[in-house]
Amino acid sequence: VQLQASGGGLVQAGGSLRLSCAASGLAFSNFAMGWFRQAPGKEREFVAAIPRYSSNTRYSDSVKGRFTISRDNAENTVYLQMNSLKPEDTAVYYCAADRRSSTQTARTIPSEYEYWGQGTLVTVSS
Repeated sequence: VQLQASGGGLVQAGGSLRLSCAASGLAFSNFAMGWFRQAPGKEREFVAAIPRYSSNTRYSDSVKGRFTISRDNAENTVYLQMNSLKPEDTAVYYCAADRRSSTQTARTIPSEYEYWGQGTLVTVSS
């Protein structure tokens, strides 16, 4: 199983980035997908998640209204569109896959996800 995250970089506050996570070696449509992030000196935290089939997405309060998670099951890819970026969004962003969630829900706890990508660094300058 491989989750390859990409799209990170350096952006000014107020700017946008789109992260992608390409999955291989798994039946992608059988997994809920999540994005998490970890800033220096902090624990990994939930950002957004999307179930296998429904549009019942979930977001942390800190990104709600600014970030959008989506998935393309035909392309085995999950995306995170990040708008109105703030310096506090600076972190390494990780995608993760969860097989055990129900088809209509997505979970928010990192330990509930079985597979993880390598992370992509997002830096937001003020």
